[in-house]
Amino acid sequence: MSEQARRRPPKPHRRPKKDPVRMLAFEVLRAVDERDAYANLVLPPLLRKAREKEGFEARDAALATELVYGTLRRQGTYDAIIAACVDRPLREVDPPVLDVLSLGAHQLLGTRIPPHAAVSATVELARAVLGEGRAKFVNAVLRKITRQDLDAWLAEVAPPYEKDAEDHLAVMHSHPRWVVSALWDALGGGRAGIEALLAADNERPEVTLVARPGRIGVAELAGAAETEPGRWSPYALRLAEGGEPGAIEAVRDGRAGVQDEGSQLVAIALANAPLEGPDTRWLDGCAGPGGKAALLGALAAERGAALLASEKQPHRARLVERALAGNPGPYQVIAADGTRPPWREGSFDRVLVDVPCSGLGALRRRPEARWRRRPEDLDGFGPLQRGLLTEALKAVRVGGVVGYATCSPHLAETRVVVDDVLKKHGGGELVDARPYLPGVDALGDGPDVQLWPHLHGTDAMYLALIRRTA
Repeated sequence: MSEQARRRPPKPHRRPKKDPVRMLAFEVLRAVDERDAYANLVLPPLLRKAREKEGFEARDAALATELVYGTLRRQGTYDAIIAACVDRPLREVDPPVLDVLSLGAHQLLGTRIPPHAAVSATVELARAVLGEGRAKFVNAVLRKITRQDLDAWLAEVAPPYEKDAEDHLAVMHSHPRWVVSALWDALGGGRAGIEALLAADNERPEVTLVARPGRIGVAELAGAAETEPGRWSPYALRLAEGGEPGAIEAVRDGRAGVQDEGSQLVAIALANAPLEGPDTRWLDGCAGPGGKAALLGALAAERGAALLASEKQPHRARLVERALAGNPGPYQVIAADGTRPPWREGSFDRVLVDVPCSGLGALRRRPEARWRRRPEDLDGFGPLQRGLLTEALKAVRVGGVVGYATCSPHLAETRVVVDDVLKKHGGGELVDARPYLPGVDALGDGPDVQLWPHLHGTDAMYLALIRRTA
């Protein structure tokens, strides 16, 4: 080494450029991974904070949202591609490094961000959150990913459909294999149906509002924001892309709410089902966090009926109270366990139980749930679902109607539960639910109803209407 080279001062350490959008997206992914958090709960407060402190504009928030949800939805696909670009099993890659790589992969393969910008920005993020050494690893992997577009990568990493159909669909559409199998069983159709459903699970869902009857009309709510009419529910409005529900006064004060049309249809169908005898006492037996209870309470008020909203968890019962505050008719909210209820048998004319479940029907909204759930989880939900439905049938009077609902299309959480309870209970009969969802097509052979994202644009809500006969 020359004397001049020895005297040359070392290069100063370059501080990584901070990109607040990608830093925020990374923070959300870490919360999902480390704390089992849900992105739809973590992201909004971080965006509010960023608007106040970082000067986030609408386009910054939109990019951060796309990076978070796009990465989570396509995680399985990106894992397969990243695995083809590293020299070790993915389980040996540190989770924060894998999160950065997934963010980079989504920018390269799932957005219109130019490849050089996607690599550069992701490597800068790696320098800031992982350090220089691991940033070099990130850079090397991302440059391998840039060699092909998404279609070419899928052709390489997904097994042929003819060899292993479920594994092919799992990689192509980024769902765990067991979820693909369960959804396929529930659909009962061929390849086109399952591919359409899996693709719909990876689309960004629309934000749907509900105008709560007696508190605000649909026309008035439509005048408060840029919206389009809902497809099926007479109380629904679809918010324009980029619209912020929290900016609407009627949403802030509870006259309207954010509610998927599938959830609205469940409440409407139970309210529309014919009864024999009086119609004055309604029960929502699993009321948290309060969306269906608020709509049911409003519909009950129109008929002079009273709603009892019961929720086991006190903090969720408080959310129900907030949703029902201002309801035009009589209601009461209590914290009670629906499997050991405090009310007497035969006390109600209409009962809704929207039971806890795997959430496989809402994978558009909570994409991380597909990676978090396991097949054995259903073993834990089953006894609770059966217990809640059994007690609901006891709670309704003879001639009254129970609505059993769940945001899952998995047969073990839908028809199997209903069939088991009816066989054991012996005092109920299924009512054809389809006529009480007027205008909604593709509802199958009945008597129960399964809604689908790819057919109805809703979450995959299930509903069975049961009349107590003895």
